[in-house]
Amino acid sequence: MRKLIVLSLACLLALTFTTSCKPKVKEVPPPPPQAKEQPRVERVEAPQPVQKPQLSEEEIFLAKSLDQINKDKPVRMINFDYDKYTIREDAKAILETNAAWMKKFRTAKILIEGHCDERGTEDYNLALGEKRAKAAFDYLASLGIPADRMKSISYGKSQPLDMGHDEGAWQRNRRDQFLVIEK
Repeated sequence: MRKLIVLSLACLLALTFTTSCKPKVKEVPPPPPQAKEQPRVERVEAPQPVQKPQLSEEEIFLAKSLDQINKDKPVRMINFDYDKYTIREDAKAILETNAAWMKKFRTAKILIEGHCDERGTEDYNLALGEKRAKAAFDYLASLGIPADRMKSISYGKSQPLDMGHDEGAWQRNRRDQFLVIEK
């Protein structure tokens, strides 16, 4: 009987032990602590400064006075050899640049002024200045500038650029000057 009690007790103990042991549940780590929620602050971007509309070159050109335009010298002067009115090679490049400017600003009109040095008579120099202005006029026309956008005049020797009486002064005075007369 003692064996029976011990055996019953052992069975009871084994039964109690097996029923009380539950399978282990895997522990899930707790979620990481969340940062404290910052109060929402809406960012308001600073207003952009109002930009003035960009003016085109044409609008800038039209806004200037004729004096301002001529002060900038957009059409450059050319020089001539002594007692000649043929366009020199260096002057052709300048006239091509002048023509490009006139094509860009299609409303501009110019005055071509023919000038001479102090040597020779007044009548001779007026005629030579006229031929020089006409030569530039014709060259610009050959580059596609309409004749109604150009005028010419001869000042002969009456408006020297350089008041000197030497070859350097005379070279500077043998010229065609271009003046914007209408925009």
